[in-house]
Amino acid sequence: MSHCVHFGVCGGCASDDRNQPDKRALLINALGRAGYADAPVAPLAAAPLHTRRRVDLAATRTGAEIALGLHRARSADVVDMQECALLRPEFLPLLPPLRVLLRSLQAFRREASVVINWLDNGPDILIRADAELTQPDRTRLIAFAREHGAPRICVAEPKSLPEPVIVLTNPVLRFAGVEVTPPPGGFLQPSAEGEAVISEAMLAGLPKLRNKSRIIELYAGCGTLSFALAAKARVEAYEGDEQAVYAADKAARAAGLAGRLVVTKRDLHRRPLLLQDFKGADAVVLDPPFAGAAAQLKFLAGAGVPRIIYISCNPDALAQDAGALRHAGYKVIAATPIDQFPYSENVESVVIFSAAKR
Repeated sequence: MSHCVHFGVCGGCASDDRNQPDKRALLINALGRAGYADAPVAPLAAAPLHTRRRVDLAATRTGAEIALGLHRARSADVVDMQECALLRPEFLPLLPPLRVLLRSLQAFRREASVVINWLDNGPDILIRADAELTQPDRTRLIAFAREHGAPRICVAEPKSLPEPVIVLTNPVLRFAGVEVTPPPGGFLQPSAEGEAVISEAMLAGLPKLRNKSRIIELYAGCGTLSFALAAKARVEAYEGDEQAVYAADKAARAAGLAGRLVVTKRDLHRRPLLLQDFKGADAVVLDPPFAGAAAQLKFLAGAGVPRIIYISCNPDALAQDAGALRHAGYKVIAATPIDQFPYSENVESVVIFSAAKR
């Protein structure tokens, strides 16, 4: 029996066997392609099922019929979600009333998307609509938030940024004990359990630090790892998304970390940090997007930073970027594969690179 009634139709899962492909082997292969044939790779850390806290659902309207779920494999059609082995159990009871809500919205004509981040105090909802909101729409959204305990509902009208329709209470997520209000629909690690493994492997890979040591963090998001790092040393964090930078900076100031954690907006693809920017850094931590960090690695690889901690969600990009570090003389001293995406070919990894001693 399949792990899900939608398997084979929904494009969310590529395999019906969680152990295939061998994700530890995917990481070993990626490092091997980069020239690290004997890299020390830890056993696979697997996030439990039913722990995913983020979902980006597609919605379509055909007459009075509403489909809300994930797309079919290689298709624009939407599979109306009835179950999911990955999502937290709280998601599924929310879907039927969401369909009723969507059916009533004049801002939803043919196609929409619904991004739900399940935060520490409930579902933070972003609806991307294909028409303008009406006053009756706003009234219905407010009633939905109150009935279903959604701390915030935002709507992005066509060609517009998300606008809060209602904020019942400040939506928060805690990173290393610090309360952060993430942007609407903002990027999160898929599960708290997977995030904890990433953080643990990252902290274990740091060199010996003093209180005044300096860590540079690249692609910092809204502070997923920044606050854990700030407990170890001074952190200079860089992120290209303005809303994420605002969220992390506001949280740092509220937690009394101003000066200890400095968050700067910078598009590292267009304006990577240069060689001199890394001077004096004890460690660099980077968690680049799926395509990797090729533009930044051109400078980072030659900067001679003693320790580089690379967090990857794409073995192919990791292989390319790790190759640049190998050519610069770095060795792999630890690597941890993490299965945050069960029944898929994706694998998360934390790889610790150490500079050759001079």
